[in-house]
Amino acid sequence: MRLRSLTLAAASGAALLAAGTLPAGAADTSHTRTPASVQEGTVSAADLLAKVTSCSQISTGKYKTDDETSATVPVCGKNGAVFWKADMDIDCDGRRSTNCNEDRDPWYQDDTAFHQSDGKPLKAESLPYVVVPSSSSIWNYSSAGIKGGGVVAVVYNNKVEYAVVGDTGPTKIIGEASYATAQALGIDPDPATGGADSGVTYILFKNSKVSPIESHSAAVTLGDQLAKQFLQDN
Repeated sequence: MRLRSLTLAAASGAALLAAGTLPAGAADTSHTRTPASVQEGTVSAADLLAKVTSCSQISTGKYKTDDETSATVPVCGKNGAVFWKADMDIDCDGRRSTNCNEDRDPWYQDDTAFHQSDGKPLKAESLPYVVVPSSSSIWNYSSAGIKGGGVVAVVYNNKVEYAVVGDTGPTKIIGEASYATAQALGIDPDPATGGADSGVTYILFKNSKVSPIESHSAAVTLGDQLAKQFLQDN
């Protein structure tokens, strides 16, 4: 569970040059994923973004992207989904791994808000997941139909990556995803210096749930179905 905000490195743009060749995280806790393609599923980034050009704000206020920034990001509502456009800070919490541990991440915590089917914390290095703000007077994610294991389409640099809702963060900050999510999108996943300053769109599908939560292939299959429905309904 994230209790801090990460100030992003200004040079993150260099990571975009290798976006097409960077390897993604693992499919689940026991299998390795192939390198990320231009998109996951059959729905394009352009088609998804075309449906979120305007915002019908459902949050009572707006969120900051980092501690030192102003609150400028609303949570927006659409038929069957909520979305926001923000930066991406790197969440490396959960099960220890080569790149997610106390030595690599000064803010590392060994737990996540939601757990695998075996009760263990999620593994940020191999599982694409998104962090939602903890419920507050600004917005209550659960009241909006968003739950742990829910499907998220994360869009960046003309790529679509499907992830699950895997952790909760500060009540006033938005824009964070796991090491694996960033890596799959060609974003520097380093928990201390990586991330993206802006340009990330998070589309969370209401009342969805991947089972088991740690199966990335299940997230892609369900996400593709929900993305197609999202295009039809909006």
